[in-house]
Amino acid sequence: MKVYKTRISKLSGSDYKEVNKKAFGLYNELRRKTKRRPYVRSAYFNKSKIFIELFWLRIWQNQNFRDKIRRIKYFPCAIELIRKSKLDPSSKQNPNKPTEILHRFAGTTKENDLFYVQIKEDKKTGEKWLMSAFPEEL
Repeated sequence: MKVYKTRISKLSGSDYKEVNKKAFGLYNELRRKTKRRPYVRSAYFNKSKIFIELFWLRIWQNQNFRDKIRRIKYFPCAIELIRKSKLDPSSKQNPNKPTEILHRFAGTTKENDLFYVQIKEDKKTGEKWLMSAFPEEL
């Protein structure tokens, strides 16, 4: 799989409130640009919309604070990757829902930390949703 090199570094900090404030500030900027659901245009999917509110719903449902911090730190990098990457992701049908396709993009931060961005696509409606951004497991 080819890897996209981002120009943005991951968010710094170890406290949930500190990291969440920075990442949610970026989300609010994206949210203010539209009257409806917040989205980012994707270079790979021919400038189609990738809705990003599902990412935050999944973060809030997660009970593990370490995991929340780990994923939120990569949110700005994930947004840049979605906007600018034209590299092919690894795509497969969701084993739990046959009506969905899961796309996984790989990227590296400015500090060369490998991370993945997962996007789900609904086959019926064609809508695409940012599900998660997470670092490579060590």
